[in-house]
Amino acid sequence: MDLEVRHLRALCAIADSGSLHKAARELGMSQPSLTTQLRRIENSLGGQLFSRERTGCRPTPLGRTVLSRARPLIEEMRSLVTDAKSAAARAAGPRLRIGATANRAIPGWLRRLRTRLPGTETSLHMDVSANALLRLVASGQLDVAFVHEVEGCPLRVPDGLEIRVLVEREPQFVTLAADHPAAADPVVKLADLAADQWMVDPTVDGEWDGMRRMLRAAGLNPRVLHGDYLTAFSLVASGEVVTVCQPTTSPRPDTVIRPLHGDPLGVRLLLAARTGAAGTDRAELDVVYGELAGAYGELVQVG
Repeated sequence: MDLEVRHLRALCAIADSGSLHKAARELGMSQPSLTTQLRRIENSLGGQLFSRERTGCRPTPLGRTVLSRARPLIEEMRSLVTDAKSAAARAAGPRLRIGATANRAIPGWLRRLRTRLPGTETSLHMDVSANALLRLVASGQLDVAFVHEVEGCPLRVPDGLEIRVLVEREPQFVTLAADHPAAADPVVKLADLAADQWMVDPTVDGEWDGMRRMLRAAGLNPRVLHGDYLTAFSLVASGEVVTVCQPTTSPRPDTVIRPLHGDPLGVRLLLAARTGAAGTDRAELDVVYGELAGAYGELVQVG
């Protein structure tokens, strides 16, 4: 049997997860199929690559030797595919694939980019996970990503990405029902929300950890409801919950947006891009960043 890249990926998945079951799930195959494939690879190489222990799978000395050669090959193949796709995209005409977490600056940013880069096809991919967007940029599936990083919860930035900081610290506000007792105050103290139920979207990277840290620092241990923010704002309006929000959030007629006393929670706003060979051109990145800064500035000024 000739070894193929998919076989090397399987070996790395087993080594990284330490489990045939976990590796099979990651690779999208059944555990018996992966076990059979591993046995065929070992037969082909003439030795055992993993020792099966009660606690999982560990590479044997032969396995470590094979893995040390396999990982660079896999990375080189990944780079080849990414670069080829980028070259094909350039040949097809200029395009800009944007990823973003939710932010009201995005519509203005897209509008400004279409004016500044006429003839460039612009696409938008939204995701609640900033880490997922960064991985898409690193793999060449997106050109840039506009993401936020919750204070105290650093993002996992893949190698090869350039990070530009749009806003070093944007304090997070709170949204309340318009008839909430604290809504009459220009600045809300966390202590005034001690009896409220909070809502957070745990799928947003760092959001739950950041909010929990903020509440604990204030000595609060409120009831917390998990769910998406579209639902959260509806529940805020009915008085069921309160939740953190961006200061640029547009309030509904039945809600209010207020800053929190002492600005206990903040986020960094970042633009990530893959630069260098087959990545975003430096001059184009300057334009993209400049138009994002302009769009955010317009939003803050209006707000």
